[in-house]
Amino acid sequence: MPKRKNEQTLKQVLHQLLDAYRLRAKFNEAKIVDCWEQLMGKAIANRTQYIYVRNGTLYLKLTSASLKQELFYAKEKIINLINKELGEEYVKEVVFR
Repeated sequence: MPKRKNEQTLKQVLHQLLDAYRLRAKFNEAKIVDCWEQLMGKAIANRTQYIYVRNGTLYLKLTSASLKQELFYAKEKIINLINKELGEEYVKEVVFR
């Protein structure tokens, strides 16, 4: 079956809608929160009080000082994992609180 000129995949249409209605940031933030346990594991997720993203910076509040120190050294790995999951370079920095 030949593809028409105006045909797009559902994924392309959804991305266009997110951009048109300026919802991409909220969508990405919700996706990060949703997949945090899957990406980082249950032990880290249980010690994470909150997660939010502003202007490409991921803010994390952790309940464990030792975990905060350990994750500080793994910032680049965290950024790469999240951006890979999102399929775009969205997170540029991580701040621990």
